[in-house]
Amino acid sequence: MSEFLTSLHPVAVCLLVCAAKIVEITIQSLKTCMMVKGERLKAAALGFVECLIWGLVISTIIGTLGDNLLLLLFYCVGYAVGLFLGSALENKIALGTSSLELIAGEESTEKITDYLKEKNKGYTVFEGRGSVDRMNMVFIVLPRKEVKKTLKEIRGLCGNKVFVVTSEVSKYAGGYGMVK
Repeated sequence: MSEFLTSLHPVAVCLLVCAAKIVEITIQSLKTCMMVKGERLKAAALGFVECLIWGLVISTIIGTLGDNLLLLLFYCVGYAVGLFLGSALENKIALGTSSLELIAGEESTEKITDYLKEKNKGYTVFEGRGSVDRMNMVFIVLPRKEVKKTLKEIRGLCGNKVFVVTSEVSKYAGGYGMVK
């Protein structure tokens, strides 16, 4: 591999290193997210590809990084871009489950629960008191990839008169439509 790299123009080597690092770190970011979400087999497969890239490309040039500042710069850029792309890609894939806590007045709560019934989504309503008025908290657990659309539609129904807290759910069992 080092013979191949020495036969290339130095800028081509820098671009190759940068591209390899982008792919490696993007895979590393996705692998980590999959491990956290319990997708062990997919994480292991991505880990294998990540190690393959490291073994074939990165380990070949690692010894020269200190001597070639341009190569070091491209290596660092590849790392940073890989982190960004990995998190952006994971955000698009939206693995896992989220919980929504919606705090709203009586009228908005009715609109929210009617919407959730129509969409066949489970929910729980807790009655309470806010700093000024009586309020309700509507608790929902749903796949993370549905959160953005669901919140947009609920906010539209309520004229943005709803306070929202979103959290990641690591484990759950039972519940309406959520048995796992």
